[in-house]
Amino acid sequence: MFFTMNENGFQTKLGFDELQISPQEDHGFRPYQLFVSSIVGCSGGVLRKILQKMRVQVDDIHISAQVQRNEEKANRIEKIHLTFMLYGENIPLGKVEKALKITRKNCSMIQSVADSINITEEVEIKDTDLPKSD
Repeated sequence: MFFTMNENGFQTKLGFDELQISPQEDHGFRPYQLFVSSIVGCSGGVLRKILQKMRVQVDDIHISAQVQRNEEKANRIEKIHLTFMLYGENIPLGKVEKALKITRKNCSMIQSVADSINITEEVEIKDTDLPKSD
């Protein structure tokens, strides 16, 4: 990856699109947003794949991330709590909990920071009525 500076931060051209990074949210993605997004994207993708291998039918997965930062220490991320909301009919909670443990072990982003950031997970099983988009 190669990044170049611009007036508001940095940018890079990736296979999908150009990525703008800036400490100012109106000029690009903030670094902490990208960091948390990588944790969510990785763990969500791994969980999805594991559930498919376990033959657990899920209509949709939504993930909420609550982030605790420490202002006294460079505003570093100290804790990320992930809530995995799985939508579908008759989703077996026991299998999902097992899949979540396997996910944690196989998500490269979580494993990269496991010794420095407290990452916790929980799962909620929902019926097939998906929430309406705003």
